[in-house]
Amino acid sequence: MLSRMASEQHYLAGLDLAGRRVVVVGGGTVAQRRLPRLVRSGAVIEVVSPEVTPSVQAMADAGEITWHHRPYRVGDLAGAWYVLCCTSVTEVNVAVAEEAERVRVFCVRADAGSEGSAVTPASGEYDGLLVGVLAGGEHQRSAAIRDGLLDALREGRIADQAREPAGVALVGGGPGDPELITVRGRRLLARADVVVADRLGPRDLLDELAPNVLVIDAAKIPYGRAASQDAINDALVTHARAGKFVVRLKGGDPYVFGRGFEEVIACAEAGVPVTVVPGVTSAFAVPAVAGVPVTHRGVAHEVVVVSGHVGPDHPASLTDWSALARLSGTIVLMMGVDKLDQFASALIAGGRPKTTPVAVVQEGTTHAQRVLHSTLEEVAAAVVAEGIRPPAVTVFGPVAGLCSPKSEYAH
Repeated sequence: MLSRMASEQHYLAGLDLAGRRVVVVGGGTVAQRRLPRLVRSGAVIEVVSPEVTPSVQAMADAGEITWHHRPYRVGDLAGAWYVLCCTSVTEVNVAVAEEAERVRVFCVRADAGSEGSAVTPASGEYDGLLVGVLAGGEHQRSAAIRDGLLDALREGRIADQAREPAGVALVGGGPGDPELITVRGRRLLARADVVVADRLGPRDLLDELAPNVLVIDAAKIPYGRAASQDAINDALVTHARAGKFVVRLKGGDPYVFGRGFEEVIACAEAGVPVTVVPGVTSAFAVPAVAGVPVTHRGVAHEVVVVSGHVGPDHPASLTDWSALARLSGTIVLMMGVDKLDQFASALIAGGRPKTTPVAVVQEGTTHAQRVLHSTLEEVAAAVVAEGIRPPAVTVFGPVAGLCSPKSEYAH
């Protein structure tokens, strides 16, 4: 078997494995890590191993791979284009590599990269780019460089010449912490020509934008103290029609009480292409960072998310509060801090025990986060006494009583 001299470098190439036979010897955790990208390549994958992990078994059950439930034997590489040795037994990996050399098929040895005829780079994807890094067998180094490159691309620190076409991207920015925006959301934000931002969006990300990006504070569009939805819609459509790529940066998820679909409709009616990027909703994320799980086995079998922008007795309310009161699970109230006395009274009147635990989380995931624990009977007075103010998320139900202070969000 040939070995590579220390001064020699690998030749980096992309393999088109679609429809071609690839053999993976071994079905443990190493194979489990390598298989998903091979599956995505369209390769015809055969795994040879006496045992496999549950995840590899699931791939076989789904028809993504073929599993030969036995040890490797000479002849298994016939007709293969590529082979990976992923067993924990050195003797088996050596035998596979020696057969690969005889039949002239490139072979990766996961246990000893320099002993194979090919190596797997540390790889990752960004917007259609496949980034691969080789460091002469120094796997930690190649992985670290890979991660740094991908982070720099996602955050716009490395210029990507690709430009988004004119249109609108409706991006959910998450609950407030800038690190909780999705990867795709951050990538599109880095490419924006115009950003129309909510006050509840991750404001710190705006400071990272290029100087030429026009930032429009949605709360300051001159249609009163709070921007009317029509004015926001008009700003999106006008700038997109002017050939700009516009990002509408919203807090949480655009479709969870974020009026996002109204903006989609406005763009569609104007003939402006629009992309929706879901976000981490504050309804679930904010309680989570405060140590409140919205479900827990044996405690809550349902979660209801309710808007509190109008009171329970308001003519415009679409919520049946008496029905909610009869539930035993979790109610998450958004935008209802100023009317918390009304909502608590409605739940008590409907049959919820006065001792039901309640958690109120103000400005969750930010440095200004505050958490108040109370009961259904006392929470309204406690919120006033403690000066809790919007934005805040309120959780009613037994899960609110499970909180451990040690589980709260670390900034």
